[in-house]
Amino acid sequence: MSQQLEQVKALIQLREKARMGGGQKRIDSQHQKGKFTARERIDMLLDEGSFEEFDMFVTHRCTNFGMEKERFLGDGVVTGYGTIEGRLVYVFAQDFTVFGGSLSESFAMKICKIMDQAMKMGAPVIGVNDSGGARIQEGVNALAGYAEIFQRNILASGVIPQISAIFGPCAGGAVYSPALTDFNIMTRGTSYMFLTGPKVVKTVTGEDVTQEQLGGASVHATKSGVAHFAVDTEEDGIKVIRDLMSYLPQNNLEEAPVVPTNDPIDRLDDSLNEIIPDSPNKPYDMYEVIGSIVDDNKFLEVHKDYATNIIVGFARFNGISVGIVANQPKVLAGVLDNNASRKAARFVRFCDAFNIPLVTLVDVPGFLPGTQQEYGGIILHGAKLLFAYGEATVPKVTVTLRKSYGGAYCVMSSKHLRGDINYAWPTAEIAVMGPSGAIEVLYGKEVAASENPVAFAAEKEKEYRDAFANPFNAARYGYIDDVIEPRNTRFRIIRSLQQLATKKVTNPPKKHDNLPL
Repeated sequence: MSQQLEQVKALIQLREKARMGGGQKRIDSQHQKGKFTARERIDMLLDEGSFEEFDMFVTHRCTNFGMEKERFLGDGVVTGYGTIEGRLVYVFAQDFTVFGGSLSESFAMKICKIMDQAMKMGAPVIGVNDSGGARIQEGVNALAGYAEIFQRNILASGVIPQISAIFGPCAGGAVYSPALTDFNIMTRGTSYMFLTGPKVVKTVTGEDVTQEQLGGASVHATKSGVAHFAVDTEEDGIKVIRDLMSYLPQNNLEEAPVVPTNDPIDRLDDSLNEIIPDSPNKPYDMYEVIGSIVDDNKFLEVHKDYATNIIVGFARFNGISVGIVANQPKVLAGVLDNNASRKAARFVRFCDAFNIPLVTLVDVPGFLPGTQQEYGGIILHGAKLLFAYGEATVPKVTVTLRKSYGGAYCVMSSKHLRGDINYAWPTAEIAVMGPSGAIEVLYGKEVAASENPVAFAAEKEKEYRDAFANPFNAARYGYIDDVIEPRNTRFRIIRSLQQLATKKVTNPPKKHDNLPL
């Protein structure tokens, strides 16, 4: 055999060794936990045969605590690029079979390299997290590695989409990279995220808490809002990522791909003409409205189980990718509270950063009152949503279905926050407050002094409702562009988006804004 052939054979053997990660025993252990390996995850995520790996032969440079005796090719993270539905993406997947997926200086350098490449190419980055945290033997070098990654997350924010899958442990400093990215997907039962683990919590606060209670997928999907999606299996998580990518552009200078549809533009849905209950206090399901107006009844909801009084997610109108923000009357009557305001504000800012038009469906009685909300900073949180809508320069189409009262009217993509097209259904009530509250302010003394307070209040409420609880008062001032038949909503939104396709608005030049945080 020639020397060159021997060298080629040696290369092939080295590649095989690198692909084995920490060895068969550890791969089997990973499978026994119901988890896939780093390379298996990448294969499921990317189009078949499209993955090109970088830095397969990188090893750590640590000589402390006997580390020089144990080195693995790739050093615990698989990096490279490939395609999803033919579109370029950069990926990294942490390999739990090598030193528990712990991060070293070399490991971080590999991730930073593909992030830098993604920025140059204007392509998304998808990271699969499954790591025991910083490699303790490397000390400050491991911490420096984390900070290098964070810096790139920050500079890439709003330039290229960044998606994090948490398919195992993610603790300590490791949590901040996913927190800085646009979307987090967690698996129930096998993934967790927290800054300090159960043992430290017990030592410092005395609380007894399990990993799942402290930072499991259900906790972050319902209570903290850290996770945008919680899934049962890694396959489901990867399906969500591929689906999500279909709604997003490659970078902030491009449009999202248009997906052809056979769903007619002028499809009417007569059920919408009767969906609003006669009683203003009765709820209806906003999901029914969304499903009936979007293409093919397809809606990819974000933050489904968090702050459920507001709904956010992606859909298409005549093939055009849009972000939908909608109050949900079935939960807390659709009021805005601290968490709903934050959830919607983050989503609005993401859509604006990536040229995705916003469709807002409004049925909001106001902000949630009470000391808990006020002490929690509802003024600041409500201001975030107001700020997000006001700074957004993408096409903004708003439809008011029923209530739109007080400050919440202003906040929910009103004409005054540069809403491009603002429609209302005939059932819309746009006013400073609801009829009963208004009568208390306007006629409180007269009601108390009257012979029949209930009848007098009811009569005044009817007067107020006739005067204000309709969309025509706002339409008279041009704050509503048109009052539309509910069954025509899909057609009117699509026509608006077509008209707004060439919209050009720029905000005043500045270093950056000072968002109320």
